[in-house]
Amino acid sequence: MSDPRRVSAFSVRDYRIFWSGAFLSNIGMWLQGLTIPYLIFQMTSSVLWLGVVAVAQFVPQVLMSPLGGSLADRYDRRKILIIAQSLSALVALALWISWLTLPRVPIVLLSVIAIGGMLNGIILPSWQAVVNDLVPRSLLVSAVTLNSLQFNAARAIGPGIAGVLIAVLGPEWALLLNALSYSFVIIALVMIRPRPYRQGPYEKRGVLRQTLSAIRYIRARPAMVLAIAITVLIGLLGNPVFAFTVVFAESIYLVGPIALGALNVAFGVGAVLVAPVVSGWFRVVSIDSMVRWGLVAFGSAMIVFAFTPVYWVGLASLVVIGGAFLAVVSGVITSIQIAVSDDFRGRVMALRMMVFMLSFPIGGLIQGWLADKFGPELVVAGAGVVMLAITIFLIFTNGRFRLSQLRSGEGESPTA
Repeated sequence: MSDPRRVSAFSVRDYRIFWSGAFLSNIGMWLQGLTIPYLIFQMTSSVLWLGVVAVAQFVPQVLMSPLGGSLADRYDRRKILIIAQSLSALVALALWISWLTLPRVPIVLLSVIAIGGMLNGIILPSWQAVVNDLVPRSLLVSAVTLNSLQFNAARAIGPGIAGVLIAVLGPEWALLLNALSYSFVIIALVMIRPRPYRQGPYEKRGVLRQTLSAIRYIRARPAMVLAIAITVLIGLLGNPVFAFTVVFAESIYLVGPIALGALNVAFGVGAVLVAPVVSGWFRVVSIDSMVRWGLVAFGSAMIVFAFTPVYWVGLASLVVIGGAFLAVVSGVITSIQIAVSDDFRGRVMALRMMVFMLSFPIGGLIQGWLADKFGPELVVAGAGVVMLAITIFLIFTNGRFRLSQLRSGEGESPTA
């Protein structure tokens, strides 16, 4: 029988509205998330170019995240999100128009994506921090898990729709629907009324000084340092596999856009299947156990995906990867959200996103370059092996980076 506490955040009206708008909008985002790598690979036939896509998307986010974190701690997060999401809708519309009217070369698509990445750098700190403003602290674990659930449920739907649209109507329809999907989240943001939060003593300092103070705050708290280190691990070693589905579909499995969409749907399906377990698991075992077994499953499934020549086995391994990704990320985010004070919440979440967004393109470029030289199978398998080796070290070490640090309150500095 299901535990109602797993979805207890849905008892809050504003959270239900926010969740629903984000879910519908994220379906559109995943339409674009599959379409752009597909188009770039069709143009270039290079895995390295998929890493360039990640650079164009995530490096601008990294550069803008300190400003986004500062704004999230100083101003009304809901208003920031309304403005930034509206501008993102215009950028998505410009991407659709550019595909229809401008030369179909990678630089055109990547330029527009980079502008959208800058806006995402503003959006994400407020996006993650506003979840804390919508629910009481007792419902925070439920809210974080459900937020991850809607993101991954959208991933389970969006790529499948994108695959069908690309095969039947053409990629321009996927790009257009993404632009239109922003209306859902904008309407939701207009409707909600987050609870007020206390602004800290740093609110009038410059962006750089605020960011440096947040770095010092994190360094004094071993659990946060470890959580961010695990974020880097996932970004460098695990996240590139999401883009590699285009390569495996085209070069290994020899399947078309619809089957490619199914490979990307598998990530979301895995996350949706695991989400109820994750939500309840926090009350059965510790956060570090969640992260530990998530990392083990992630690395193991990557090795299986790398070496199987059978499409359906690869599909099943991606389901496991999607579920493991949700377990690890939910554990990391929850550990940080519980430990961080409201004064630093926006900046700390921004810094977590910065290191993740920076590690993703770096990992994508390195793995893409290696895949062009040695083949995608060997590279993905190697990344899985390294992830397992690091996980074993984190499990058995007794030093500063032992996984047990992720437990709420353990290893935290007593100073605010």
